[in-house]
Amino acid sequence: MDSDHQQAKHVAIIMDGNGRWAKRKHLPRLMGHQRGVEAVRKLVRSVEDMGIDCLTLYAFSSENWKRPEDEVGDLMDLLRKFIKSDLPEFIAHDVRLKIIGDYKSLAPDIVAQLEDALEQTSKGSRILAVALNYGSHDEIVRAANAASAEGAITAEGLEKHLDTADMPPLDLLIRTSGEVRLSNFLLWQCAYAEMSFVDVLWPDFTPEHLQAELDNFAVRERRYGAR
Repeated sequence: MDSDHQQAKHVAIIMDGNGRWAKRKHLPRLMGHQRGVEAVRKLVRSVEDMGIDCLTLYAFSSENWKRPEDEVGDLMDLLRKFIKSDLPEFIAHDVRLKIIGDYKSLAPDIVAQLEDALEQTSKGSRILAVALNYGSHDEIVRAANAASAEGAITAEGLEKHLDTADMPPLDLLIRTSGEVRLSNFLLWQCAYAEMSFVDVLWPDFTPEHLQAELDNFAVRERRYGAR
């Protein structure tokens, strides 16, 4: 990469479009979610070669509980299977799993699985952060309450209580499926992040799509409010 180009070290993705992908193919929604998991797997395997230090994925929002009960159940079962099947690969590839959001409110067996995975991957040098039962408003409120216990709230004081406190600043946020909104995701962290909204549905999003977004980011001019 040229010296005047920049590398995105922390990339976050709103993985949108599983249901529409399934509907277009006249398949059950579960098939869309299953293909979405495959897209995650391929992407996680590719980031090491792209120079990304931290990849944050919006997997399950605090608003997703409003979906039909059977769909929520299918998503939780997919989560169980994903943790079990991919944990050895995380360890082998030096990936540190991190969970943002109120994951401890999930089913006790999932919480136990997640905490075991967090422990087993704690020495990894690259971060895969998964947002589970996450909402940015809730995160900011929790951080503000913690910061207020220490005195007057400052931006720096609040930031150290965010779920992302030990993660690098967010460089690039991508949303798939053509929707142009943040959906209560990383609102604080997005303050100076570059954003990209792509028309590809999540199950069809490939490492090549991600590399194209990184190439585009590399030549953007980031001013952080300056001229």
